[in-house]
This record gives sequence, C-alpha cells and structure tokens, in this order.
Amino acid sequence: MADKKRDYYEVLGVERSASDDELKKAYRKLARECHPDLHPDDPTAEERFKEITEAYEVLSNAEKRQIYDQYGHEGLDSNGMGAGGMGGFSDVNEILESLFGGFGGMFGGGRAQNANAPRQGRDLQTAVTIEFMEACTGKSQNVQVQRMENCPDCHGSGSAGNSGTEVCPDCQGRGTVKATQRTPFGMISSSKTCPHCGGKGKLIKSPCQKCRGAGRVRVTKSINVDIPAGIDDGQMIRVSGMGDAGVNGGPAGNLIVGVNVRPHPIFRREDYDIHCDIPITYAQAVLGDEIVVPTIDGNVKYNISEGTQNGTVFRLRGKGVRKLQRSDRGDQYVKVYVEVPRNLNKKQKDLLQQYEASLESKNYQKRDSFFKKLKDFINGTKQS
Repeated sequence: MADKKRDYYEVLGVERSASDDELKKAYRKLARECHPDLHPDDPTAEERFKEITEAYEVLSNAEKRQIYDQYGHEGLDSNGMGAGGMGGFSDVNEILESLFGGFGGMFGGGRAQNANAPRQGRDLQTAVTIEFMEACTGKSQNVQVQRMENCPDCHGSGSAGNSGTEVCPDCQGRGTVKATQRTPFGMISSSKTCPHCGGKGKLIKSPCQKCRGAGRVRVTKSINVDIPAGIDDGQMIRVSGMGDAGVNGGPAGNLIVGVNVRPHPIFRREDYDIHCDIPITYAQAVLGDEIVVPTIDGNVKYNISEGTQNGTVFRLRGKGVRKLQRSDRGDQYVKVYVEVPRNLNKKQKDLLQQYEASLESKNYQKRDSFFKKLKDFINGTKQS
C-alpha cells in the first residue's frame, strides 16, 4: 500500500526544505479548503482531507520526518511510525481547533450542525455601470437579480397542504447517525449527519409541487438601488436583506452591488478631487484673460494673470465631488497649457519676429537664468 501513497511534500504543496512554519501554513490552507464538513456534496473531500492530515502529522514530527526523508513511506512502516500513531496529533488538533472548533468535527463526525437551526440566506452580487456625472450627483437604478425566496405555495415549509412531517426512521429524529471510520490516527467512532433526512430528523410526507420540498424557489426580481453622490469606480453598495431568503426562519442575505463608472471626456477624478486641462493661447498667457472653466456644477469664469506659464495649476475650492455620507466636497484643479500656433503665414511670422526682437532678456526670466548658469558652467570647466 505504501507505494501507492503520494509524496507527503507534494500533498502539502511545499518544498522538501520547508520550515515548520511553512508546513503549518500549508496545512492550515489545505485543511480549510478540503474539510468534509464544508463540502458535504463532494465525495473526494474526505479522502483528500485524510491525505493532507496524514502528510502533516508525519512532516510536523521531527523524528518521523527524518525517517521519511531518508527511507520514504517504507521507512515509516518498518519502524512502526506510520500515520496511524498519535505522535503529532496535538499540533494537528490545535490547527483544526482554530479553523473548525476542534477534532470533533473531523471527517464529517462529531458536532454535526443542526439542520433545523435558522440560517442566513446567501449574499448575492451584481454590478451596474453609470456615467461619471451620475457618480458625482447620485441616482437610483433598478437592477435585475435572481434570488431564492420562500415558496408562495407552502410559505417555506416544503409541505403540500397540511401534510406536515414525520420522524426520520433512520436517525429516530436525532438528525445524526453513529459511524466508525478509519482515519490516519486509527479507528474513531463519531456521529455524522443522517444521509436520509439531511440532518433535519424529519421527513416531509407530501412535498410541495412548486418547490419540490425545498421551501424556496428562484425568482427574478427588480430591486431599486440608491447610488449615493460621491461613489467611485470599483466601490460597492450593500442592500440589506435583498439576497437569498433565509432557511428555517433565518434572515435574508444581502445584495452586494459593484459600481463601474465610465470615464469622462474632460474630467478626471482623484479621490474626491476633480482634475481637468484647459488650453489657452499665447496671447492669453502673456496678457492674462478671463477664461471659462467647466465644472461638474456647470461653467464658471476664472481670471488668469499676465505671464501665466505653461503647466500652471489653479484650484477651485469646493468644486470637486461630494464626500460619501458628508456634506463637504473636494476641490477642482485646473491645469492650463499654452498652445503654440501652427501654420502661420508670412505676414504673421514677420510680425512675430518683430515682436520677439523688441523684447529684452528680462522678459524671459527662466531663459535668461538658464543661459547665465550655462555660461558660468562653461567658464568653470575651462578654468579647471
């Protein structure tokens, strides 16, 4: 049988040089993914769980790991140190305790969940796409979702008419049956969910025809979602109680709505601030001017000063996006860039050259400063 076992390191998905912490981390992850109680409909989950537990029980024990590394599975068997022993059990149980509440729930046994207990319905997810301006101002939008609701014919009981239920003959109403299982730690007696009644302890005499005894049916429902002003791309909204209906009188789940915001041709958003770029002419930059600036509230006028440089940014306070659940807003930042004219005719070029010739170096402070620094650099290089 030993030659049919997979390599323990392969089972846990770790390197042979893995540390104790890496082994424990790998086991915790796999135990959470493969625990049979979390996958009652997967017949392979239990075997997979036994395999990873056996691998961790051996590799977490220094003596067993040394023998396994030297001689493999055969070495453990010949030394009487196979996984049927309990050498590393305390560490395994500590991990399972933190994940599932202890060893009692291993392999589908122990503390079986009460199938008649109220359970919250499943959360549902959907997504909406809105315009940039709608995200700034907020809106209401209907979304279509498929959700489980209590059956209108049996009102969630699962029974047709007044047929009611009867005690399960297999578990005598307990919801669990006794079972003895061979595990990596030896034979263990435990309880498991009754397969006949699914742990309810009772059977429906005459199932409802509409829901086939499930008590819930899937329906398509239109739900109104209030999208608040200030919502950003990628954020989510929770609509309480609009997920699947609960089971056995439990509360309904929630509807989680992801919001996608289409980009705007002019505005860009950063947190709650709005950014935009506006072109101005050479003359406007030199002489100053009153320009029209678009905002999410409409156009406003702004006076740019004489000698405005390319790339200058000015701020409009309170013209950004409203902050979620608050009344104050971000700001708008406007960056101006000077557009250089193209395709000038000869007369325009002559006039521009005359204008440039009439200017003094002090009119170009940055240019004048640059060439002074360049001159000093060249002179310093020559002297050295």
